[in-house]
Amino acid sequence: MAEKKDAGSALKYRYELKYVCSDLQLRQMEERISVLLKKDPHVGESGCYTIRSLYFDDYENSAFWEKEDGGNPRKKYRLRCYDGRTDRVWLEIKRKVGTKIRKESCRVTRQEAEAMIRGDWYETFQNPAPTVRAFFLDGATRLMQPKIIVEYDRTPYVGEEGNVRITFDRNIRSCAEPEAFWEKEMRARPIMASGQHLLEVKFDEFLPDWIYRTLQMENMTQTAFSKYCLCRKYK
Repeated sequence: MAEKKDAGSALKYRYELKYVCSDLQLRQMEERISVLLKKDPHVGESGCYTIRSLYFDDYENSAFWEKEDGGNPRKKYRLRCYDGRTDRVWLEIKRKVGTKIRKESCRVTRQEAEAMIRGDWYETFQNPAPTVRAFFLDGATRLMQPKIIVEYDRTPYVGEEGNVRITFDRNIRSCAEPEAFWEKEMRARPIMASGQHLLEVKFDEFLPDWIYRTLQMENMTQTAFSKYCLCRKYK
């Protein structure tokens, strides 16, 4: 995966649309999208990668309940790694207002990540990156704790027009043991019905018509879907 930099407030909000799909729908959509868009260049020969995220929430479980109650705006903190590479970990803040999102991200060391999981705010305080400082402030004042691990296999496609990114997320699963974040082979349980997966569409100011028409071909229904909340419910 390409290394991410902490961009802070320079990042713009993007639109995010989500659709729950069957195996057949996902295969048909990927066949069509693969002709129109390029694979993300960071995926390598396999064409996909595994994402593992450890989500945090405060003593009131605010991130969970804000999503359940439809509150706006809202945000979530998570540690993330790719393909089991726990030597390369990112801290991310995902902010959402309606259907728009903004993600802030920066690389952290394993020592810093372990301190965040323990709630060692002094160790977290030492990193001057804006994303880490925001986490430190909320963590220390709102007693942030690790809640759930979410893992899934992602196949991503990208397009320059509209800065479009379409991802096919399969085998969404969870683990309620924060320490398992560091394990190469994590024991996890599926959290969706057999044969169900998730399609996500992200773009800047507009979605090209030809992509919109392609999405309509399978009569898929847009949904307000949160991997984090679903995994918390069925952990």
